[in-house]
Amino acid sequence: MKKALKITGKILLGLLILLAAILIITTVYNQIMLKKNKALYETPLGQLVEVDGHNMSIYTEGEGEHTIVFLSGYGTASPILDFKPLYSRLSDENRIAVVEKFGYGFSDEIDGERDMDTILRQDREALQKAGIEAPYVLCPHSFSGYEATLWAQKYPEEVEAIVGLDICTPNCKDKSTLTAEHDSMKKILPIYRFLQYTGGLRIFNEDESGTLTAEEKQIYTELNCKKSLNDTVIREGSNDLELALYDEFDASPLPTVPMIMYVSADNDGDELWVGGMQAMVDASENGQLIKLDCGHYVHNFEYERISADIKELVAELNSRS
Repeated sequence: MKKALKITGKILLGLLILLAAILIITTVYNQIMLKKNKALYETPLGQLVEVDGHNMSIYTEGEGEHTIVFLSGYGTASPILDFKPLYSRLSDENRIAVVEKFGYGFSDEIDGERDMDTILRQDREALQKAGIEAPYVLCPHSFSGYEATLWAQKYPEEVEAIVGLDICTPNCKDKSTLTAEHDSMKKILPIYRFLQYTGGLRIFNEDESGTLTAEEKQIYTELNCKKSLNDTVIREGSNDLELALYDEFDASPLPTVPMIMYVSADNDGDELWVGGMQAMVDASENGQLIKLDCGHYVHNFEYERISADIKELVAELNSRS
């Protein structure tokens, strides 16, 4: 029995040593790659404009009578590359713009307030400084649905339509669920940071669409390993800020602009989530709720369908003018 325990102990010790060696190797490799590929995550794909004394990244492509503005989901490391499968199919007839909020993509990480009113003010200023004038067709994903809703409530003259890519809406979660999700995030974050530091994130494929070039995939990977879920991003997703936002939404009616709301298979079974988007559609003067059989990043899977729908929406806007 003692002999068996000794052998088992040696095996476990050997496995621990092997695991430690692997982690050391991957960590060193990760740091080497970050240093080697520094230019990839420091050279903007778009332009930088100054907002509140810091640089914000704005990417534009194409020309047209309408401007489609893309707003990324929470924690997306590279909004510019994340949305490329969709906007590349729209920029032949429209002007597109991707806003990288502070902490995202090539934008600076900053201190200070990260409530939605502040984020909205900064994003509007960044677009104006980049020469991208309203009105806009807002195309938010996930968490940015809050921003698009607030934008249309506060500045209705700047928003001519909303295309919601499986988005957060006013009261899309009850307060107890919201708090539980934030508590879970606090527990998961140290694990995520550990994977980021040791290079574990390098094994994940960020190109779910399968449309990015090899260089674009590498840029996405380096941005993910360098700055995803940094402190600037984490602060914007605080529980208190999200709860306060619900009260702000309730003080104004829902937007009435034309809308298309896409629901993913990941969230199709969530009554509050789907109900929130249905409420947006019901308030719209011309709204659609479309369920898609794909993951939460719907624009990475159904970009052909969504781009065709957006072109149809823009054509309807043209017919009104």
